[in-house]
Amino acid sequence: MQDSELNYFKEILESRKAQILKNISGVNDELDQLNSLELNDEGDHAAVNNNSMVESAIVSQQEQELREINVVLGKIAAGDYGVCEMCEDPIGFQRLKVKPHAIYCIDCREIVEKSN
Repeated sequence: MQDSELNYFKEILESRKAQILKNISGVNDELDQLNSLELNDEGDHAAVNNNSMVESAIVSQQEQELREINVVLGKIAAGDYGVCEMCEDPIGFQRLKVKPHAIYCIDCREIVEKSN
């Protein structure tokens, strides 16, 4: 992969990482505000619990994506970016454009998903 392509993906990944960190911080602030509310009835408690569950699920998904991004940024630094972890073939440029933190090519991704 050319340096210009690596820089392109590195910028995308770092931008996404910053956005995720901002999102997680915002959700955590929102959860803190929800927890500090004085709730008067069961309906209020149910609404807050529902919002908390949804927000926690979003944070969990974004934390997973953040871990994947950090792994891939390490691969960029090590010069291993864009190589499938399973078959060691190059991951297609179009796939990386769609999911820059991909660690598997399309074929291997399908194998991994079926085995899970």
